[in-house]
Amino acid sequence: MRTTTPLRRALITVTATAAVALAATGPAVAVPVSGTPAAPRAAAPDLSVLHPVVELASARLATADLVAAAKWGTDSPIDDPAREQQVLDNVAAQAQQLGADPDEIRVVFRDQIEANKMVQRGLFQRWTDHPDQAPTTRPDLSVVRQEINRITGALVQALADSSAARGTFACRPELALAAFQVHHEDHLDTLHTRALVRALPSVCRN
Repeated sequence: MRTTTPLRRALITVTATAAVALAATGPAVAVPVSGTPAAPRAAAPDLSVLHPVVELASARLATADLVAAAKWGTDSPIDDPAREQQVLDNVAAQAQQLGADPDEIRVVFRDQIEANKMVQRGLFQRWTDHPDQAPTTRPDLSVVRQEINRITGALVQALADSSAARGTFACRPELALAAFQVHHEDHLDTLHTRALVRALPSVCRN
């Protein structure tokens, strides 16, 4: 795992800050008082071209909860080299069709896969320590994978669309800001925040 890159340090800083802010204030919800209109929401910040990349990476991580629930209590391992290779081959082929660098997209998705497994391992540990929190139903893994494939295709497209931005020196701070925004929008807990940080190091080329 890349633990000393400037991007990783920046992501940890902004997501940690967001976590503290969310813990202190909770999600902002406008609750109108009877007869009084709700206060207008603050204008949404401008979103960079990298925001969809982070948003989709977070959405892909959310599916790890379902994958973990599908595997929990079965012989299915978290590590699945054959499935992982299939994903990497598929995204490389999609990248080539879009005119993106297949090798670059492979590297990015290797990080997505490792981040996904980080969530699964964290949930397995949580459920082992707290059996009352373990899932009581098992999702259909084949159905879950259809959703993963959909998000994966969208993420390959977002990476191709943001190729120019990902090669600039502004990529790292913009990616960190996008991670902060997505952390806040998705109300990520500590496990998913750490996994999102793990998913993003190879997005920027510099």
